[in-house]
Amino acid sequence: MQRPVSSLRLSPGVKVKLVGAGFQFTADLQHLDQSQLSRDASLSQPEALEVLQVVRGTGGGDGGGAWSSLTALELFQREEEELRSIVTFSSRLDAALDGGVPIGKTTEICGVPGVGKTQLCLQLAVDVQVPPCFGGVGGQVVFVDTEGSFLLQRVIDIAAAAVRHCSLLVEDDEQRVAMETFTVETILSNILLVRCYDYVELLAELYLLPDFLRARPRVRLLVIDSVASPFRLLFDELSRRTRLLNGLAQQLVTMVTKNNISVVVTNQMTTRLRGGQSQLVPALGENWGHVPTIRLLLHWAGSRRWAAIVKSPGHMDSTVQYQITSDGFRDADQPEQPQNKRTRTQSNQSDG
Repeated sequence: MQRPVSSLRLSPGVKVKLVGAGFQFTADLQHLDQSQLSRDASLSQPEALEVLQVVRGTGGGDGGGAWSSLTALELFQREEEELRSIVTFSSRLDAALDGGVPIGKTTEICGVPGVGKTQLCLQLAVDVQVPPCFGGVGGQVVFVDTEGSFLLQRVIDIAAAAVRHCSLLVEDDEQRVAMETFTVETILSNILLVRCYDYVELLAELYLLPDFLRARPRVRLLVIDSVASPFRLLFDELSRRTRLLNGLAQQLVTMVTKNNISVVVTNQMTTRLRGGQSQLVPALGENWGHVPTIRLLLHWAGSRRWAAIVKSPGHMDSTVQYQITSDGFRDADQPEQPQNKRTRTQSNQSDG
């Protein structure tokens, strides 16, 4: 059974334009790209992109694909084979996450400016390339920069430190051979950088990314730093922003499951009035809070930086101290745990 275009979750004006241009069913839209749809249906580029996102989310076509299922045992065996994590070079955070940032999951890193969100992303962009013989995944990374925060010299410093670290661990011929190609130059060549200046560019890039990933099976990490920044201009258009974010979320989930990659996004903090008091909470609203599998809250306690796991179906809530050094994201001497129960409660709430 084909799905009518009129049943899609789009604005009435957009649906009228689609039907008026002769597009009756989602299958009629499957072969179109953004520019062609914009031209044929007299839609703006953002409207055309939104339509294609919604159609992609519904699966399009006739909806009659074969039922695909597997048993819980098969799923367990598949995850046993594929279960890998990207180390953060903070042994305490890696331990709290059972080995690091997991592949096959979406992880959100939120916090105030300057606390280290981008630093952790740059660290992960290097660490995903650690050779398997050293306990890494030997992958590549797509780094989507929406704020201009990707600093090349900082990446070089972190890469040089990672190479030095692994060189000190060499014990056998396999590791010696691996070090011949694990260099600063190869690390930089395996970071595929994309710069986006607004939400239209971000959504367009993510729409094209599945084909890009199929052609590059070594990619094991997608970083979006940050996911909130491109949507600032839509602050007063909450319904439109929610629809676009829902489409983005569907794409991320599809990429995670179909390509077996880790998705890491950073999110900003905003304020919410609750009980007459102003509280800091992750941005983008409560609906977005359901998207990431794991949410890490980076925060300050005095002059010390702390990373808290505030949402995860497979990990205990825990808080570890870290520091940002010239070598990258690292452990710090850990004093008594900070009193952060209130912070954890707030972090599970979201506001736009």
